[in-house]
Amino acid sequence: MSFNYGIIRALKIYKGLYLFSKILQNYNAKNTKNDILAGIVVSVALIPEVIAFSFVAGVSPIVGLYTAFILGLIAAAFGGKPGMISGAAGSVAVVVVALVQKYGVEYLYLAAILAGIIQLLIGILGFAKFIRLVPMPVVYGFVNGLAIVIAYSQFQFFKGESYIIYILVALTMAIMYFLPKFTKAIPAGLGAIIVITAIVWGFHLHTKTIGDLAHIKGAFPTFHLPDVPLNLETLKIILPYSIVMALVGLIESLLTLEVLEEMSGERGNGNKEAKALGAGNALSGMFGGMAGCAMIGQTIINHTSGGRGRLSGITAAVLIILFVVFFSKYIEKIPLAVLIGIMFMVSIATFEWASLDKLKRIPKEDAFVLIVTTLITIFTDLAVAVISGVIISALVFAWKHAKVYFKTKMEGDKKIYEFEGPLFFGSTRSFLESFDVKNDPKEVVMDFKNVRVMDASGVEAIDKITKRYLEAGKKLTIRHLSNECKKLLEVAGPYCTYEEDDPNYKVAIDPEKLK
Repeated sequence: MSFNYGIIRALKIYKGLYLFSKILQNYNAKNTKNDILAGIVVSVALIPEVIAFSFVAGVSPIVGLYTAFILGLIAAAFGGKPGMISGAAGSVAVVVVALVQKYGVEYLYLAAILAGIIQLLIGILGFAKFIRLVPMPVVYGFVNGLAIVIAYSQFQFFKGESYIIYILVALTMAIMYFLPKFTKAIPAGLGAIIVITAIVWGFHLHTKTIGDLAHIKGAFPTFHLPDVPLNLETLKIILPYSIVMALVGLIESLLTLEVLEEMSGERGNGNKEAKALGAGNALSGMFGGMAGCAMIGQTIINHTSGGRGRLSGITAAVLIILFVVFFSKYIEKIPLAVLIGIMFMVSIATFEWASLDKLKRIPKEDAFVLIVTTLITIFTDLAVAVISGVIISALVFAWKHAKVYFKTKMEGDKKIYEFEGPLFFGSTRSFLESFDVKNDPKEVVMDFKNVRVMDASGVEAIDKITKRYLEAGKKLTIRHLSNECKKLLEVAGPYCTYEEDDPNYKVAIDPEKLK
């Protein structure tokens, strides 16, 4: 038995080393150094954020730190874009407050597992691609709103502090700004942490530290199935929370992926990110963690610190658990001022400053969507902001295209209506108002060469106007329909007719078929 166990353990170690080697195969010494140093900065910057979000969710900071380790490790190793940082995020934490307060943390673990399964299915089914439907003004609004939220959330740490914290924060920001101009051998964030911590310790300055937020001492996470009854009643309780957590986490992760794509100039894989996020959240729930997602602030810290590969996120995740188990007393002594300064600089880097100039040049409707999305992100949450932005953008698009244009001409005894524009639910009214059924001749033709029938409402409008001409004893036919439109009309109703042999409609023919 012990021999077989040894073989199994050896195979697991070999598999782990193999996967790790695959991650490192494209690395050179410079990539490795930059990613490890960036991971160190991110791991330290993660701790106060994770602790704060744990308090928001109403759970122990250890729960959030376990999430940063487990989800962060899985997402970094297998996610859709190297360099993304995932953990216990505020947008997900606010969703579960009521669940924890009413039913307890064990229900939170089960809800995290179910949320992970939902995200995993979304990734497997390829639905993550629908993030492309989010318009750019919504992305800008989300990023700007999040930057303001990140900055605003830091002011709570100034309460009860002396002027010393303001000086240390300003000094941190100065180091973050000027250090890269002299050397890039060390990330600016790590340099600021070392310098500010040394100043505080060397001069025995009295200022808040990470330890004043919470003690982070703990053990390695262990496998733990949630201690709740597995029945239909439990499913009814957790399912709404799991669905919202899954969608909110996925939206924030995919938008973070898009932001990182813009910064790096390299495409990511949304479905791969969804699968990694789902697997990470499911495992997090099984090991005493909550659900989480990509964290845009820490992702930008990682990128600006030189983290470009998967090793940066892996380093951050592994260091988090090492801090918890072995080095908590040292990490707790790091002054909060340096982390506040880092987050202020992250906020500045996150804000899409170019969007302020774009506001003057883009259409007013897009400017409105950008501003509204920013405000909703600040005052509510990300999910509401993105969904609202998409809905407003869709309504604006529908309104702008809710008209088809036409002109008429005579072709012998036939009257030809030549239309242009999309025919869908928003434009059917203007389409129907274009016709003069009473005064038109016996034969009328609609030329759809420049029209695309988009939906069932468009088909219904065609059927309705055809019926009107039929009732008036007149014939109405349609020219230049696309194959897709013809298929729609075939099942539309009894009145739609069209000319199969459209006049003056030339089609390219393969000369080989004429032989």
